[in-house]
Order: sequence, then C-alpha cells, then structure tokens
Amino acid sequence: MPDVSPTHLVLIPSYNTGERLFSTVTAARAQWSPVWVVIDGSTDGTGERLQQMAGSDPGLRVWLLPANQGKGAAVLHGLLAAQEAGYTHSLTMDSDGQHPADLIPAFMQASLARPETMVLGRPIFDASAPLLRVRGRKVSNGWTQLETLFAGIGDSLYGFRVYPVAGLIAVMSRQPWMRRFDFDTEAVVRLAWRGVKPVNIDAPVKYLTAAEGGVSHFRYVRDNVLLSWMHSRLMFEFVLRLPALIWRRLRHQPPFQP
Repeated sequence: MPDVSPTHLVLIPSYNTGERLFSTVTAARAQWSPVWVVIDGSTDGTGERLQQMAGSDPGLRVWLLPANQGKGAAVLHGLLAAQEAGYTHSLTMDSDGQHPADLIPAFMQASLARPETMVLGRPIFDASAPLLRVRGRKVSNGWTQLETLFAGIGDSLYGFRVYPVAGLIAVMSRQPWMRRFDFDTEAVVRLAWRGVKPVNIDAPVKYLTAAEGGVSHFRYVRDNVLLSWMHSRLMFEFVLRLPALIWRRLRHQPPFQP
C-alpha cells in the first residue's frame, strides 16, 4: 500500500511523454498518495487517457492545460491547487521515467523531518547519460554555487525534489521567469536566497532510449541559451544581494572555538 499524506503530495508535469507517462504515474502511485499530474497542453492523447484512470483512482488527480506553457508554469498550476487544498509540500518528478519513484517515501520522510528545508535529489549517472549534458550540468552547478554563496546545493538541475509549497509560490509570483526549462535551477537559487536550506539525497537518473520509450524535449541550443540568460539575471541579482547574503552567513556561523 502506498504511503498517504495530508501535507505532502507528488506533482508530475507532463508534455507529450507518450506511453512512458502511464508507467511513471503507476510507479509513483505505488509509493505515494496523492499523486497529481498537470498535462501541459499535450497533443498525444495521454491527458485524456490519464483522466480516465483518475476516475477510478481517488489518489490520482489530473489537470489538462489548454496549451503548452512550460514545465515551470505547469508546476505553478499544481502548486496553487495544492496550496488551496491545504498541502504544504510537493515532490516534483518528471513524467519521462528518468526519476526513481521508489525513492519517493525516503524524500518525503526527509521533508517531514525537516519541513523548513528543500530536499534535493543529487543525481547518480550511469552509462546512459549523454556526456555533453553531464559536462554542461557541471558548468550550471558551478554558477549556482556562486549565486547562492555556496549554500550547499548538490545539484541545481535534477527535478526530483521536495519543495515547500508556500515558499515556492512566493518566489514565482514575484517575477515572470521560471516558467520553462529554467524553472528547476532558478527555483533552488531563489529559495536559497530566502534562507531555505537544502538537504541533498543521492538518487539515480536514467536516460531512456527511444526504444525504451524515452522522450526528451531538451534542445541544446535553445535551452542552453535560456540557461545562460537565466544565470546572467541571477548573477546580476546576486551582486545586489551579496551584502545581505554575507551578513546572513556570518550571523549563522558557530562561534569561534580556540
């Protein structure tokens, strides 16, 4: 039986993932209840089929957005509904089968033990990981470490993580970005700026081939341009916030022991 929580839910944004969506949702439901899915304007018919599944599963809810708006926009739609329903935390995971559904309970328990934190997956790659993306990830993580004054974020791009719902809504409502592929990184940077500390947990990531039903909407040129623009904005804000970040870091340092 899956664990059931009145405060923590699983939120899965999905766009044209094909058949892999159903195995992802089934795996998540085997571990947790409730599981919510936001279909971000998919045109492959998966949203309507998943709604039919939800009709006989009270632990599953599905939203169909009329047009594709981006991962961050889909997550925000789910977060607002979660807040209205009284949920305080949300574990986000991708719908393409890359994330380890069997670790959902461990991540949720870490969040329940320290609800003031964000629980972040730290990816463990296998041979399926494209080398170019792994190297690019290291560059993005380096910028994230600097932008947060080395707050301890293990990985800025891995979307398998637990967020405090109210804090993330507050972050997203104050600026127009974080609606597409830039969501994952900017979310952890801005939450760190608000003083939300990270808890890092190792988790495997699997890059599925097309034969395995893998679907990727990542575009190297387009999305790397988006990430570069995002880090440029964050670095500009980081410079403005630097005195406050240093002051907060000094205030929370333990006293010197001779």
